[in-house]
Amino acid sequence: MYDELIRSDELSLARKSVLPGTGFFLPDTLEEDLEDQQTEAALEGAEAAVIADPDADGLACVALIRAAYDDVQNVPEPDDEEPAGPDEGDEPLEEPEPTPHDVALVPASPHDVEDALARVAEYGEEGIDVFVCDLAPDRYEYVEDELDAALATADRVSWYDHHQWGDDVAAAVRDAGVDLVVGDSEEECSADVVSRSLEYEFGPMYEELAAVTRDHDLWLREDPRSDDLADYAYWTDPAEYVEVVREYGVDLPEWVTDYIAERRVEKEALIEQAVGRAELREIGGYTVGITYGRCSQNEVAEAMREQGADASVIVKPAGSASIRGTDAFERCHEVAGKVNGGGHPKAAGCKPDIYDDMLDYANHWTTRGAVTKQVILDGFREVVADEDVEGDESEN
Repeated sequence: MYDELIRSDELSLARKSVLPGTGFFLPDTLEEDLEDQQTEAALEGAEAAVIADPDADGLACVALIRAAYDDVQNVPEPDDEEPAGPDEGDEPLEEPEPTPHDVALVPASPHDVEDALARVAEYGEEGIDVFVCDLAPDRYEYVEDELDAALATADRVSWYDHHQWGDDVAAAVRDAGVDLVVGDSEEECSADVVSRSLEYEFGPMYEELAAVTRDHDLWLREDPRSDDLADYAYWTDPAEYVEVVREYGVDLPEWVTDYIAERRVEKEALIEQAVGRAELREIGGYTVGITYGRCSQNEVAEAMREQGADASVIVKPAGSASIRGTDAFERCHEVAGKVNGGGHPKAAGCKPDIYDDMLDYANHWTTRGAVTKQVILDGFREVVADEDVEGDESEN
């Protein structure tokens, strides 16, 4: 296949909005081999490893843990170069961090945390400290073997999170020998959990980093700097983000804010594309907004809320979807749980298990996610039906 067929950096906005990034089209085997190499390089000589979701919250956890281990490095200010910032999936295979850290960063998504655990078990040195941050397994069986291997290699395994955990999953993880701390998803982000769980006195800069990260992660939106953190984490290399916020805190340097401003021009255009496709559906007394596109899901969900949606669904070209709620609907994690996902009452994610081959994906792109939309709306119907049953039982 010609490279230009899968590159999205030169696509028109209309096409870029409906197609996934370059990384989607790369074979898993290629990505896995490169991730093996990167993890092995990162873990060489490392005292600790942090497996974290590479969003602002997960990466703030890495910054806090590096501070606690006194693993800090100066960030050189670029001369005339912009910081690296691939769009979603355009260049998913990052280079290892140029300078080894005592605390290695191992990025992972909720769907591949078990792979990250396996790599740390294989490449980490005996007695390494392992932290898992801002990630939650839907079932213990998904991580059981890999967690056992990590526990056999590590001196300690700590898991800090704020998502919704099933009682059985949490109990099984703790019984395996993990120090698991799960914060209240309505009150704390994962960085808050790390900050209060580590035996270390964090200074005001790190306390502020956790607070501003929480502002975006819980969608409070009271501090405008939280959007900058979220966007920068999304667009730049995870390793760069960690070191920049560790050195500058939440008041990002001018070269970063200039970069964010430039990237937001396209971001706003992609948001407009997705909002323009939005539809509102009535399900059991709730208004559900649903749309499709490569975009920033929180802003699109907010636009649908302003149109009257009690909950919103943003289906992505790669097949996943984000579900956002409001005070009127706080069961997003239950909807996601019906379709291979999970999360918080007001914010969740999923990827329905409905893609058997590339023809299914081709249909997904050309129909703007029609099948995925239907499956998720059916999940809403099931949850609302369960709610009605619970209401009837309480009345009796």
